[in-house]
Amino acid sequence: MLGLKKFFKSGTPAPLPADVLAALEGWRASEAPPTDDLHFHVRYVIVDIVTTGMNAEKDELLGISAVAVRQHSILPNDALSIDFAAAGDDPSAVDRQLMALLKFIAKAPMVCYHVPYVGSFLQRVYKERFGLDFQPQWVDLAWLLPSLFEDKAHSVMPLDHWIEVLGLDGGSGRRESMDNVLLLARLFQMLLVRAAGKQVDTAASLIDESRASSFLRRAY
Repeated sequence: MLGLKKFFKSGTPAPLPADVLAALEGWRASEAPPTDDLHFHVRYVIVDIVTTGMNAEKDELLGISAVAVRQHSILPNDALSIDFAAAGDDPSAVDRQLMALLKFIAKAPMVCYHVPYVGSFLQRVYKERFGLDFQPQWVDLAWLLPSLFEDKAHSVMPLDHWIEVLGLDGGSGRRESMDNVLLLARLFQMLLVRAAGKQVDTAASLIDESRASSFLRRAY
């Protein structure tokens, strides 16, 4: 599979196409949605990535899958799948794929499994292609699940542990990225119910809880 490394070989990236520049300026000027609403009213974006390894400095980003959750429902028609191999050798095609992801996210809170892993790859590609410091508001399931489901685990566990103990069907063998992101969305639905029961009932409080869980568990 081809990833993005071929576009990072030279020190200076190709200029952004005019349509991408215009869209990026519009995105920069847009306001993030409020995070003080109850979960039911918030659009969350669940994201998963495909890479050749775990190190964003030397490994390649191959693809991205994302799906929205709103009103406690997974929205299959509000989803995006990016395969960077489809861009061939055209940097402008990559730029349009990356811009499509920014527009899809629309500055909504983002949910993933292991923010340091997912975030580092996205930060690198947006910095190198767009000159953008990509810093969304993250919810990290890897830390929040053991924090809110203490009866199931007391520490960070592999994703498949949560799929099994919470009764989901993860299938057999390696999953496609979109299948993985849909499973993450199901886990997130369950987490929202548990969070609301503990008065963590807004996006802002969930983001804060995610940060606190990560900090406390790393510290102790």
